[in-house]
Amino acid sequence: MAMLQITGAVQFDVSNIARTSPGGLRFTEEIGVDYAEQTMETTTNFIWDMFDQQNNASERKDVEKVSMVIADYKGAEAITYGETIIVSALYLQGYNGNVTWEFTSLIYHEMTHVWQWTGAGQAPDGLVEGMADYTVLKADYDPPGFAKPGMGERWDQGYDFTARFLEYCEGLRPGFVAVLNKKMRDAFDVSYFDDLMGKPVDQLWSEYKGSYGETGERNVSEHNRVRRWREWKAKYGNKAGNV
Repeated sequence: MAMLQITGAVQFDVSNIARTSPGGLRFTEEIGVDYAEQTMETTTNFIWDMFDQQNNASERKDVEKVSMVIADYKGAEAITYGETIIVSALYLQGYNGNVTWEFTSLIYHEMTHVWQWTGAGQAPDGLVEGMADYTVLKADYDPPGFAKPGMGERWDQGYDFTARFLEYCEGLRPGFVAVLNKKMRDAFDVSYFDDLMGKPVDQLWSEYKGSYGETGERNVSEHNRVRRWREWKAKYGNKAGNV
């Protein structure tokens, strides 16, 4: 079963091809295609606002249709290839908790990959994934295992660690993430941080870590990895997609 939703010139299509499997049935019973397509629309508008693109279509990617497929496969909870988001029915099946909330959190992350600029593939994977988790954080859909401020070993470590660093930069310069994304439209250079913040990224990271003292470091070993299967990318990763 598929559902089509349209936001402006963008179409959203949801298809559950795992509908007879336990995970596909759980998607139907607890989430459903109606909610899924509404979530795609809601997250798209949120991301456009976050990137300051809501009223300027020329700043956005030229995307006419975004598809979501619920499918049975082993691997990450979801992966995005271009304008297609594939959600694992096996992940939905095994998730212990409010799967509708978790699904929503997941789509904030994955939909960011649809709309964000990546410097024509030049941006570090950690920054790309960090921006996606920054969206989750801004939307107040960060799950219990999300990194706390000050955690992490480097600025481009990725996911929630980098999201917290971007949050710090945003606090120093409101609108930073939107401007950084705009600069990443056609290329990427680490000097963008210096251009926007007046300091090299390594200095910013050092100051970020210093502002939290030992707290961030002490919590690293306690960090709960249950929120996402971070090991998946190293094990199954494909450069064509983002998890």
